[in-house]
Amino acid sequence: MVSMDMYLEALRVRLEQLYSKENTKIQEAARLCYECIQRGGVIQVFGSGHSIGFGMELIGRVGSLIPIHMIDTSDFVLRGLVSYADYKDPTHIFERREGIAERLFKLYTIHEEDLFIIISNSGINGVVIDMAITATQKGHTLIVITSLEHTLAEDSRHPSGKKLYELADLVIDNCGPMGDALLAIDENTKICSLSSITGAFIAQMITTECVDRFLVNGLEPPILMNEDTLEAMTHNQAILQRYDTRI
Repeated sequence: MVSMDMYLEALRVRLEQLYSKENTKIQEAARLCYECIQRGGVIQVFGSGHSIGFGMELIGRVGSLIPIHMIDTSDFVLRGLVSYADYKDPTHIFERREGIAERLFKLYTIHEEDLFIIISNSGINGVVIDMAITATQKGHTLIVITSLEHTLAEDSRHPSGKKLYELADLVIDNCGPMGDALLAIDENTKICSLSSITGAFIAQMITTECVDRFLVNGLEPPILMNEDTLEAMTHNQAILQRYDTRI
């Protein structure tokens, strides 16, 4: 038998483990993000599959940092570079392909001072590893968020044999189990995944610690405000215009 109470308890254990084990690394990620923004950079966030949720957690909502851009493989379809049928081909899964990151990179206005955060629970698929290789070769600092338990248990699907965490300047372990699901319903089957929740938790902790560095230094953090007043609307537009086509 399983229940929501069992999931809540399993989730609580994992979140406490994450906070305890990765606290210092999350603070370091926040420092790197703060320094990136201070030097005029944008935080470039990339995940594939369910990992796109990390970028969605970070951007475009009240209280989020504005200088963040989400790289999205679906932009190939939106810009007419790949057909929808090819993008959704179940026999040639897009997120497992290699050789497309350089093309994806060129879709955006990316500056040398930008920082990259790449998220993948398994950390073994072609597109995220290609993006990591491309970003590091171009001199960008790279933060990786992955499940070390999962990635260490499987072989890389990339021709280089590399896994995502091996390319990072900083690795944050989401402390998720192999396969991501938490609750066993029999000896072969588990339900209730974890990485979306731990990803959101990590994203908001990085935001909190990054904003704190602005406040400690007497600076106004570039936060998206609720546009319920003219002052808030003016605030948002001024910051958005500063980054123009970059976000």
